[in-house]
Amino acid sequence: MPQPPSRYLAEGPRVGIRHFTHEDASEFTARARESKELHHPWLFPPDSDAAYAAYAGRLIEDPAKAGFLVCAKDDGGMIAGFVNINNIVEGAFQSGALGYGAFAHAAGRGLMRQGLDLVVGHAFGPMRLHRLEINVQPANAASIALARACGFRLEGFSPKMLFVDGAWRDHERWAITAEMQT
Repeated sequence: MPQPPSRYLAEGPRVGIRHFTHEDASEFTARARESKELHHPWLFPPDSDAAYAAYAGRLIEDPAKAGFLVCAKDDGGMIAGFVNINNIVEGAFQSGALGYGAFAHAAGRGLMRQGLDLVVGHAFGPMRLHRLEINVQPANAASIALARACGFRLEGFSPKMLFVDGAWRDHERWAITAEMQT
């Protein structure tokens, strides 16, 4: 008997990744509100329906962006976190900048590691990108550990790179190329 098509773009033993939809607003914003303490001061995902509509709309409609929800298969497909590829440049560059976050109920369970690996594989496979970069504030140990665990290498330091939580913040640059993927 044929298998029904998967709801995921890619899946591993514990998670699947899929694109954002407008219908995910209620679950995503509830998870963002539950995770404010975990995320502060590093990131501020949308926590209202209006903010989510604008955020998801950009990820869905802008060809220079791709948003992925990391869904826990053993939790009935609940959203565990997200990985976005921003500033996608094609042509000779074939590159994008990653941003990601786990939600509190899923933090520390290894789900984001598997989800980020799936997104990297999708970016280097069907999306045909060559390079992905992550910019992380130096004190964000969990985010740096995830980048390192997924095979990204430290490439440099950018003083006062991004305006986050009311100030210009320093960031470390981590990157991976298609040739480096394990």
